[in-house]
Amino acid sequence: MVPALQLFLAALAIASALYLPEEVRLFVPLGCLVLMLIIARVDRKRLERAAARKNFLRSEMDRALSKETTGITDDDFFTIESLVFPKSELLLIDAVHSIFKDLGFQVSAGVNYHAVDRIVRIPGTEKVFGLEILLSEGEVQENHPKLSRAIEFEGEKTGHEKTLIIGSTHVRVPLSERDHVQHMSKRVSDFLIRHHISFLPADRLYDLWHKTKGGELALFQLFDLIYTHPGGVFSVRRT
Repeated sequence: MVPALQLFLAALAIASALYLPEEVRLFVPLGCLVLMLIIARVDRKRLERAAARKNFLRSEMDRALSKETTGITDDDFFTIESLVFPKSELLLIDAVHSIFKDLGFQVSAGVNYHAVDRIVRIPGTEKVFGLEILLSEGEVQENHPKLSRAIEFEGEKTGHEKTLIIGSTHVRVPLSERDHVQHMSKRVSDFLIRHHISFLPADRLYDLWHKTKGGELALFQLFDLIYTHPGGVFSVRRT
């Protein structure tokens, strides 16, 4: 985009110098040159900010996982940022969708349901999850709308679908410190246990994704355990 714009301005400057009246012949090329310099400076700052953001994310992941992260593409960085530091719930939903697809699950938008973000199936099995994907600045509280949607899905589902909430909470807390935070209030935790709804923190989903891509984890077997989980926060590390 930027090179094309600069090329256009260069062509405009040349054409102006050749064909415009003499009294304005120098002003248009000069204006084009100034614009090209401004665009180049803005683009350089944008690239510097993007590089700094990648370095920050890489250092966050290194500290959280206690190892060097390798093989991460530019698309992976966008997915990771949208998962653990999401700017909106829509970006978070897209990131979760991309990760489950990348891990080999069968993922759909759940068009047959009104109150679920995604339907996820373990390949080759009848085990299906209805995903509610939520964003919270701190602990999840009782008035979060996704809790009501989870209960609505519990009434909508027609088979043995497991309601699973993927939650990105404490999104301003460094990733390396999120092991020490409470993802939800005690009342919300009791609510989930009472309704047999499980909760998986988004940073733990990233950890599972990383370990699976590195060949350290049999992920489908882990999700077999999540499918039979009685409810509340699913403790990945303990399992």
